[in-house]
Amino acid sequence: MASLTLALVMLCGCSGVDRGTPDGQGATTAPAPTITSAAPSPPSPEPVPEVTPGEGPPCDADRCFSLAATGDLLIHPGLWEQAAADAAANDGASDSAESFDFEPLLAGQRDYLDNADLGLCHLETPVALPEGPFSGYPQFNVPPQILAAAKAVGYDACTTASNHTIDAGIEGLNRTLDVLDGLGLGHTGSYADEESSREVLMVETPAARVAVIQATYGLNGLIPEQPWQVDLIDADVMIAKARQAHEEGADVVIAVMHAGDEYAAVPNAQQVDVAHALVDSGEVDFIYGHHTHSVLPIERYNDTWIVYGLGNGVSELSAVAAVNNEGLMIRAQFAETDGEWTVSDLAWVPSIIVSDPYRWCVLGPNQSPGTCTSPEREAEVSSRILSTVDTYGAVGGGAHPWDVSDDR
Repeated sequence: MASLTLALVMLCGCSGVDRGTPDGQGATTAPAPTITSAAPSPPSPEPVPEVTPGEGPPCDADRCFSLAATGDLLIHPGLWEQAAADAAANDGASDSAESFDFEPLLAGQRDYLDNADLGLCHLETPVALPEGPFSGYPQFNVPPQILAAAKAVGYDACTTASNHTIDAGIEGLNRTLDVLDGLGLGHTGSYADEESSREVLMVETPAARVAVIQATYGLNGLIPEQPWQVDLIDADVMIAKARQAHEEGADVVIAVMHAGDEYAAVPNAQQVDVAHALVDSGEVDFIYGHHTHSVLPIERYNDTWIVYGLGNGVSELSAVAAVNNEGLMIRAQFAETDGEWTVSDLAWVPSIIVSDPYRWCVLGPNQSPGTCTSPEREAEVSSRILSTVDTYGAVGGGAHPWDVSDDR
C-alpha cells in the first residue's frame, strides 16, 4: 500500500501569504542619466502535472487514487476465542486473555487493500484494556488487538461512530481513540475533546487530499456526556463539514453513514434522503454505509455513487440471519480531469465468514468453487449479493465485480 500522511485539519483557520517587495534603484545625480529596461522574461512553461496513477486498475488520467472499504468490524466472543487460539498456535503463547492474534481472521483482505491507496475500516465497538474485561452483545468491550490486526493487513484509518460507540462509556470511547492514535490509524466519527470534534480527518495520498466525514443514526438509547463526542446523522451538519473540508484543501470528500434497518435488503428512508441531500449539495464525492449487517444496493444518483451498505466486515456466524454472515468490499478509483475529481471505476467483491477456524473469505469472480465453503453455498451467496447490489441498476451504470488479478 502506498505511504499515506494523516492530518486533522481545523474547521476554522486561515493562512497568511508573504508578498515580496521589488528592489528599487535610487536616482543618479548625472545630468543625463541613461535609463535602460530589462528585456521581458520569456513566459514560464506550463507546469507538467506529476503522473500519479495510484494503486488499482489502469487509469487514463494523470492523477488517480483508489479507496477500499469494508463493513463492520464486529467482534463477538467467538472471534476473540479464535484469536486466542491463533495466538497460541502461531506464537506458542498460552491461551490467556492477554494474548490475541486477529491477523489470521483478516488476512484474506490484505491482497485487496494492497491494491488501493487508502483503506478504511469501520470499528463498530469500543475496545477494552488488553487484559480485559471483555464483553459482547448487547454492550461490547472487545480486545484492542483487533486494531493492530487491521493496521497489519493494510487499513489506514477507521470510522468510529456507531450505535455501540459508547457501550463502555466515555472512558471506553477515549480508550479506543488512544489505541487508534498509538497505532497511527486515522479516525473520525467520535472524539476525545471538543476541539477535535471540529476537525476533519484528512488523508494525503500521492495524488490527492481526501477528507472523510462519518456519522451514526443513534446510540442505542445511550446519551453521551457531551453532544460533540459522537457525530449523529444530520444532513445539514454533514454538508457543512464537507464544505469546510473543501475550503481547507480537500480534493475529494467521502461521506460515511452508519444507518439502516438490520438485515434489510434495501435502504430505509433516512439513508436515501440523507445520501441524496449530500449528493445534491455538490460537496460530497462518494458515499458508503454500514450497520444493517447485510449487503445493500449500490446506486448512481446524479452521477455520484452511493453504496448503501457493506454488510459485515467480520462477525460471529449467525444461524438465524444468513445475510449477517456476508459482506462487501468495495474499491472506488478516483481520477482528476481538468481539476474535477470523479469516480472512474467502482468495483466490489463479496465475502463470507467461515468458521473452524473463523476467517474472512473472499468470493472473487475467478475463484475456484469451494475455496471458502461448499460450492453450493458460495453460489447462493454470490447470486444473492449480485441481485442486491444491482437493485437500482448499478451494474448497468458501470459497477462491476472486483477481480484483483486484473489490477496492476
